Amino acid sequence: MTPVQEQPRPAHADPVRRTVAEVMEAAGPQVCDDMTVEVALSVMTGARAGHLVVCDEFGECTGLVTRARLTALRDSAGFTDRIRLRDITGTPGPFTSPRTAMAEAEHAMRYRRLRALPVVDEHGSALGVLALSR
Repeated sequence: MTPVQEQPRPAHADPVRRTVAEVMEAAGPQVCDDMTVEVALSVMTGARAGHLVVCDEFGECTGLVTRARLTALRDSAGFTDRIRLRDITGTPGPFTSPRTAMAEAEHAMRYRRLRALPVVDEHGSALGVLALSR
């Protein structure tokens, strides 16, 4: 019989104390808010991404759009090829900080029915995306 060596779990592995920074994914494709919906869908297809982080002309994150949302918009009766991402993202947010506790971020996402949430630094730059597993 081979003895099993147990490794002590690091403090950050405690699910209650984990922060968003420990589990966030790379931000993925970031696009400017003046991009049209059609071009954004093409970028998503090319990047094989389910969402895009949207930034303003200063590089600050203004939100996140999903393929499902853009596809539904494109297929709606009121759609025109002039609609830009800034027209559909509305007010900036919601966002989370990399220092936010995972339990708090998960609760907020479930309450708002969000599958993905941009993680931004103190300057508003996108650091990553927090995505809930289904």
